[in-house]
Amino acid sequence: MVTVSFTDADRARVAAAITEAEATTDGEIVAITAAQSDAYHDVGLHYALLIMFLALAVLAAWPLFWLGLLDRMVGGWGAEHSSRALLTLLFAILAAKFLVWRYISAWRPLRLALTPPATKTRRVRRRAVLLFKAGTERRTATRTGVLLYLSLAEHRAEIVADETIHAAVAPEEWGKAMALLVEAVRDGRPADGMVEAIGAIGAVLARHLPFTGTDPNELPDRLIEL
Repeated sequence: MVTVSFTDADRARVAAAITEAEATTDGEIVAITAAQSDAYHDVGLHYALLIMFLALAVLAAWPLFWLGLLDRMVGGWGAEHSSRALLTLLFAILAAKFLVWRYISAWRPLRLALTPPATKTRRVRRRAVLLFKAGTERRTATRTGVLLYLSLAEHRAEIVADETIHAAVAPEEWGKAMALLVEAVRDGRPADGMVEAIGAIGAVLARHLPFTGTDPNELPDRLIEL
């Protein structure tokens, strides 16, 4: 788990960056950070199941080794074993493999490290869209809200725009803002990244929706931390 905290000075810088960016555009920027976008418990479960099935495959490939182990445990070499005893041993081995891995994968940093990058990207995107729908979408009269979302543990960010901006701005135009933010986070400078990304978003908005003075400020000009 990434433990990055923003200082009061960082929050003030982000708020000032939002205010400065919005002075050049009728668009509005909402900045949200989260420590992590998902717990990834299902990833731990999937690995536990995989290890269990791999153990089953090993048992099937080298049965004599496991029969010899059972002989040494309960009856000596050449002992006859019932189907019940064999199945009980099989169940005990598989259950032990599964439970041990589930216990190990309870350590969140390991679970996060084992999560495929594509899964992280999808989960961060899903969380960003949910937050956008809850707090930004259609919250302005002219549909000009933009959400900048940073998920610290995954080192991933998303930009989600309301319908007016989405119709006017091509997705690739957000690339510079995303690159600035992700690079700064990887360098351990999340506050710098937020400030730089907000500036880049403001430049895009200023080109497509320049400031007219007729659009009221309807969204919070501050960093929201989850």
